[in-house]
Amino acid sequence: MFINELTIEELKDFFRKINEPSYRAEQTFLRIHKHLALNIDEFTELPRKLREWFSENHYFPTLNLDYYEAINDKSDDRGTQKFIFEYKDQKSSKNRIFESVWLVSEKRRTACISSQSGCSLNCTFCATAKIPFKGNLSTWQILQQVYYMIRFRNQTENTKERLTNIVFMGMGEPFYNYDNVIKAAKILNHPLGLNIGSRHITISTAGVIPSIERFIAEKQPFNLAISLNHPFNEGRMSLMDINQRYPLKELLKVVKKYTEVYKKNITFEYILIPDVNMTKEHINELVKIAKYIKYCKFNLIPLNTNFNNWRTPEEEEVLAFQKELRKNGILAFYRGSPGKKINAACGMLALQKKEMLI
Repeated sequence: MFINELTIEELKDFFRKINEPSYRAEQTFLRIHKHLALNIDEFTELPRKLREWFSENHYFPTLNLDYYEAINDKSDDRGTQKFIFEYKDQKSSKNRIFESVWLVSEKRRTACISSQSGCSLNCTFCATAKIPFKGNLSTWQILQQVYYMIRFRNQTENTKERLTNIVFMGMGEPFYNYDNVIKAAKILNHPLGLNIGSRHITISTAGVIPSIERFIAEKQPFNLAISLNHPFNEGRMSLMDINQRYPLKELLKVVKKYTEVYKKNITFEYILIPDVNMTKEHINELVKIAKYIKYCKFNLIPLNTNFNNWRTPEEEEVLAFQKELRKNGILAFYRGSPGKKINAACGMLALQKKEMLI
């Protein structure tokens, strides 16, 4: 048990069991999740003996920042930063390594975070799929990615940026780590923590149907995004091995159920690959899907890797694809590929340059 992944209710139980007053729970929660403590010595509200006991019993583990890279020229990629974290798992004695990205736009500051070290899926366009899967991240490891990036940005940029959005779109399949991801999202949403609105927290899945159904049944308040990438079942299967287990037809049924329950748009993420999923036939089928789902929007993402001799579409091709969707009344957005120069764009997280430690 680690204190930096417990809810307030769990912290109250914890302190009661060690014969400490219940108000210690709120003090501890605030220190970790609002003031973003990354060292037990920062818990000045707690008695020294209690802090020492926490430290001796390893109740407050922390990540190591292994490497970071930034594009700081605001005219060139808007200041995107990539972070590589490392943590030695106490049970297996193995190192877990994972990446996070801080995305900067005119009105938003977005933390793109990982839910697994590596990935258990094998999407053919994604660099993460090419590295070994090391396991799920615990709740505290998910949270500390966010807290570390905020503190790092404030210290190095000498500013007090406010994080506006969180997307579970880094390494791994979030819905194969459902419990830890949802718990982390709830803590990030908590009014005594960072208080990020549920509408500003998005969880992306490649299509794990049982977890989507659970998400709906539990009425989770967070946004849901589906990595679609191809409108035909066979084509999607060639891109995403998860489609063998959860076919497109069944996935779209549960997506429709989500929109009927929530009465709001679901986001389809669509990696654009010339000669693979960008023809008129593909557009026509996407229009059919959109009409079937009713409440949906598309995020168009140009291919950022070069596997299988595929190429990145020219911007003109992307804009033409977007125009065709919009002509058919479909909400389609294109925001480029922030972070591509530092291997931080969508599909590129694969621990490049890990050897360059700071």
